[in-house]
Amino acid sequence: MSLRIDSIDCFYDAVQALRGFSLELRQAEILCLMGHNGAGKSTLLKSIMGTMKPKTGSIRLGDTELTALPAFAIPKQGIAYVPQGRRLFAELTVAENLDIGLMVRGSGADVRDRVLDLFPVLRPRLGQVAGTLSGGEQEMLAIGRALATEPRVLLLDEPTEGLMPTMIAAILDALRGLRASGVSILLVEQRVESALAVADRVAFIEHGQSREVATPGALRRDPSLLHRYVGVGLAAR
Repeated sequence: MSLRIDSIDCFYDAVQALRGFSLELRQAEILCLMGHNGAGKSTLLKSIMGTMKPKTGSIRLGDTELTALPAFAIPKQGIAYVPQGRRLFAELTVAENLDIGLMVRGSGADVRDRVLDLFPVLRPRLGQVAGTLSGGEQEMLAIGRALATEPRVLLLDEPTEGLMPTMIAAILDALRGLRASGVSILLVEQRVESALAVADRVAFIEHGQSREVATPGALRRDPSLLHRYVGVGLAAR
């Protein structure tokens, strides 16, 4: 089931953040969205989740028009969101944070076990307060809480920001596993090597508008789009 965004306009008061933006996330695909800071990446994720309503345009998951639904109903359609900064309940335990995710769609212990199998480092920490976890462990918990809702589509905003290389590798491996299980992933990621290592396609956004879409292979052969839309190139090999 694909997620289709068609010609949406979004505003912060009088400031237009998205301009006729269109994009399609295919089933069981990792699509990375890249662009400069302020290009509209986080705004797009918020518009999908209904916390920012487009003035015009359509966002559809399969046959369901998401813009017609209130924000609280979007997760029940099978869409989960991990915002930048994680936004865990820092004073609650790991188990309690996961339980909050399980409540969204009435999921049970089997779903929690699948999450813990994906991120086994969390299993011995179920009784630990979330705010005392390392940055990488907190990111895993944030993704795990989102997965506890049994999503068909997962939206991730800068999940590798500030993490150690070993944690980045573990999260990218988890994303590949999710794709293999049929989950579609829209990933906002500024680390070029991380994006190219995991994405099926890379879409670029500039000044709130959708631009080129390319495969990682094409970008490795010709990184000019990375220079244009992100301002960085590829590390020398």
